[in-house]
Amino acid sequence: MDSEMKCNVSEMQSPKMPKGLDLELSNHPSTMRRVANLIIGMDKLKAGASESVLSTEFRDENLINVMLENIMEEHVVLELGSAPPVQFSRTGEYQCSVTDSEQRSLVLNQNNVELHAVMLQGGSDNHKVYLNMSTYVHPSPSTRVRPVALCIKGTNLYLSCQKTGDVPVLHLKAVEDKSSLQRIGTDSDKVQFLFYKRDSGLNLSTLMSAQFPDWFISTAKDDNKPVEMCTETDNRYRTFNIQRQS
Repeated sequence: MDSEMKCNVSEMQSPKMPKGLDLELSNHPSTMRRVANLIIGMDKLKAGASESVLSTEFRDENLINVMLENIMEEHVVLELGSAPPVQFSRTGEYQCSVTDSEQRSLVLNQNNVELHAVMLQGGSDNHKVYLNMSTYVHPSPSTRVRPVALCIKGTNLYLSCQKTGDVPVLHLKAVEDKSSLQRIGTDSDKVQFLFYKRDSGLNLSTLMSAQFPDWFISTAKDDNKPVEMCTETDNRYRTFNIQRQS
C-alpha cells in the first residue's frame, strides 16, 4: 500500500475547506514541521471558507510568528497575575500634645523652620505647638509599633526624615496635597514622613524613622535646642509623653 494517501478536499467539494487547501494524511513519524503545518492549517480553517489561502507551505517565518505569539501571550498572563503593591494605609488622625522626658514642649522656630524643645514658663503656653498624628496600617501588621505621620496643627508642615550626606536629618517639609499621604508605598519617597511609634508606658513612646531604622526623633540635654534624629547610643532624650487631645 502506498505510504501516503492524499485527499484533495476541493475535489470532494467540502464546503468547510478553503479553496486551494489540501489535507494530507501520512503514517510517517510526526515532526515539529508537520505539527506546525497542522496548526497553521487549522488556524486557516478557523478563518472561514471565504478567506483565500495563499499557500499551505510552512516556512521558517511561520514558526517564528507562532513562537512569538505564544511568548507574548504568556508574558501578559504573568503581568496580570502579579501581586499588588505593598503600601501603608491611613486609618485616622487625632490631635496630640508632645513633651520630652524633661517636660519640655515643642516650639516652632520660624526663622529656621525647625522644632525646638523649650521649657516654657507660665503664660507662654501659646508658643507650644500641637501635632496632628495620622495613624497607618503596616503592610506587615505588628502589635509592637504603629506607623504614624506628624503634622504641626494649623499648617501643612510634616516631620520628615531624609539623609543629608550620610546622616539622617529631621526636617519640616510642606505637603500641599495631604491626600497624597492617604496611601504610601513601601518604595515611595513619601516614606520619609512615616515614623514607628513604640509605646513603653502610659503615654510614653519613642518615634523611629520608618525609612532609617534605629534613628529616633530626639531632644538635646540643653534647653531651647533643635529636635533632631539620633541613635540609641547618642546622649539625647528619645522618649516623649504623647497625650491625645479631646
